[in-house]
Amino acid sequence: MASLIYRRYGGSLQVDIPSFDVLVEAIRIPETQWIATACPLEGLSCDPRLLTLMDADGNGRIRVAEVRTAVDWAAKQLKDRRGADASSDVLELDALSEEAKPLRGAAEMILRTLKATDAGRISLAQVRESEKALREAGQNGDGIVAPEHLPEHLRPLAQELMASFPALTNRAGKVGVDATLVARFREERAKLREHREKQGAAFVWGDVSLDTAKRVRDVAPLLDAYFVQCRLVAAQPEAAASLRLRAERVEGALGDVAALGKAAGDLPIAPPDASGVLEWARLLRGPAYEVLEAFRTDVATPMTGDSQRLSDSAWRELVAKADGVLAWQAQLEANPVRKLMDALPSVSDADLGALDAASAADLALKPTLDAVNELERLVLYQRWLLLFANNFISMPSLYMPKRLALVEKGTLILGGRKYTLSVLVTNRAAHSALTALGTTCILYVQVAPKDGTPGYEVAVPVTSGRSTELAVGKRGVFYDVDGVESDAIVTQVVRQPVSLWEAMTMPFARIGDFITSKVEGLASAGEKTFDSTLEQGYTNATNAPLVAPPPAAGAAPAAAAAPAGGGLAGIVAAGGLAAAALGSSFAFIMTQVKSLTLVDLISAATLIAIVVMAPAGLLGWLKLRRRNLALLLEGSGWALNDRLMLTPELSSLVTRRPKLPSNARVDRMDMVRSALARQQQDDEAEGTSGWTKLAITLAVIFVLLWQIRIPLLTWFCHAGWLSQDTCLAVLPSQAELAPAAAAAPAAAPAKAP
Repeated sequence: MASLIYRRYGGSLQVDIPSFDVLVEAIRIPETQWIATACPLEGLSCDPRLLTLMDADGNGRIRVAEVRTAVDWAAKQLKDRRGADASSDVLELDALSEEAKPLRGAAEMILRTLKATDAGRISLAQVRESEKALREAGQNGDGIVAPEHLPEHLRPLAQELMASFPALTNRAGKVGVDATLVARFREERAKLREHREKQGAAFVWGDVSLDTAKRVRDVAPLLDAYFVQCRLVAAQPEAAASLRLRAERVEGALGDVAALGKAAGDLPIAPPDASGVLEWARLLRGPAYEVLEAFRTDVATPMTGDSQRLSDSAWRELVAKADGVLAWQAQLEANPVRKLMDALPSVSDADLGALDAASAADLALKPTLDAVNELERLVLYQRWLLLFANNFISMPSLYMPKRLALVEKGTLILGGRKYTLSVLVTNRAAHSALTALGTTCILYVQVAPKDGTPGYEVAVPVTSGRSTELAVGKRGVFYDVDGVESDAIVTQVVRQPVSLWEAMTMPFARIGDFITSKVEGLASAGEKTFDSTLEQGYTNATNAPLVAPPPAAGAAPAAAAAPAGGGLAGIVAAGGLAAAALGSSFAFIMTQVKSLTLVDLISAATLIAIVVMAPAGLLGWLKLRRRNLALLLEGSGWALNDRLMLTPELSSLVTRRPKLPSNARVDRMDMVRSALARQQQDDEAEGTSGWTKLAITLAVIFVLLWQIRIPLLTWFCHAGWLSQDTCLAVLPSQAELAPAAAAAPAAAPAKAP
């Protein structure tokens, strides 16, 4: 009995399963100690036939009980499990136990059929090749034999039987015959022979019975209705008047051929007779007149012997005989082998016996072919079962850089980075709803193979770099586990910080985005306001009268109108006010900054950075510690017992930026600059001259300084950078304050007495 060892992988305690003997013991541990308790068949990088064989109930998922059943069965078949330890797809026949004797016999038969040189071992490819060869040879073990695998003289009979009964398809997907089909043919043939012996009793009118019965059936609705009307008139004579057309209906239909035809069709075929007799001479020339006349001549007169009339009882007798003929014909047509009536005498019991023998011979192969199927199961279990257990009971392959987990779909190259972990996604909406609850940045990528096969979608965790560099629509390439290259495009990003530095700087990025959006909004609003102001000014100018009306006599001159607030003047005034406000703010900031030392500035900036970055960094650190790969797998349909924590070491493996080759060196010179310099030497200079640019720059600086001249000069004067005379000259407010200050001392002595 092998001892079990539990190891930690990324903080998760998992049982170590290095060999098949250990696996036999590991499946006995409680389900709560398994990493996974169920998984879907999709998205696993292994032989799909293995998963189909393990899925005993066919529900598309593999559960704990099914894994245990598979391991127990394989353990009973193998006495030497070294092939399972090596995950080999070549089965040594000496490794089979006594219980696997039927499998050994099937393997030896396959090796003989394939004329293999090594009779002591068999590979998975040989098993599948032999199964295919047996299928192509018509040996399926289900007793259904296709016509092409029958002797030449039996093939037409087989084709006839297949055409007479529902198709039977064998394991190879071909339609054929079996013993049950032959037995049913015998049964239906006996019924058909017995039924044909009753034809004379049913066909009372001889060879014309079937045609006569069909003629009776065709006129039955007309004559049945007539004799019912006769019974009505016999019971209530006044009802005869109601069976005629009303005068207003006839008048209304005059001139309308269709309406007249419909009205004539509603009349009885003849005036109803209370005695229940149809006088052929009294037939009304309605829509059915020709049909009834032909029926009288061809059927009624020959069968009843009366060409003048047809009684109710004679009609009932005709109907009864016709029903008997039609019932016999219907039973004949229901027999599946009726089409073979002419060929039935030529179908010998010997040929039917030969078909039975061929079916029995194929059915006799069923144990052998079942053993071949079980042999394929055993080779698949030897090749994959230990590896599957290390991706189901335990999952060390997710944490080992040299191993490839079965759940991995391939590698994504995107944005200069290599993402080595990806899982299949069948429902992105459900998957992203689950991964959004976690703290891991996830990319959803659509993979489009180049060979035209259907694409698929994968989820890729991002563990380094910057998540802000990833956006929907970004393209890359994807390499599946077999190395096949495909195009890839990002379809969705579940954004989370991928590093501590990104978490710390994310508030500043958000502040920058906020300011940018507000500035863009203000600029857009300003443009709209400017456009509307210009439009309004143009409208006012075009609608204003050319000559003002003269003022009324004796009226006082009106006060000068105040300037309008709109138009270009308003814009200029608003611009001046805004510039003045900016200048005042700038002056205030300069005043405050001037009072601080360099150390104070650095300390303030550091304190602001700490206040903003510390909480964000702490929150980001906690998120990075709680990154969990379990949500990635659970979104794809896995049922997991434990968390699969994304450790820093694993993070560096999941997302990588490979180094340059060891023998490479970096040339620091920018080749673009030298190329541009050479190109500019050959091109003619265009655009604004240097003097023009200098003049425009000086004009802009002058306008800005002029707008803020008052607060700027005031600050210069208070700081003592300008003399008092200069301040009095350039600042009117200072000049007004100076005489007042001089008059104050002179006025003080006058109050002394």
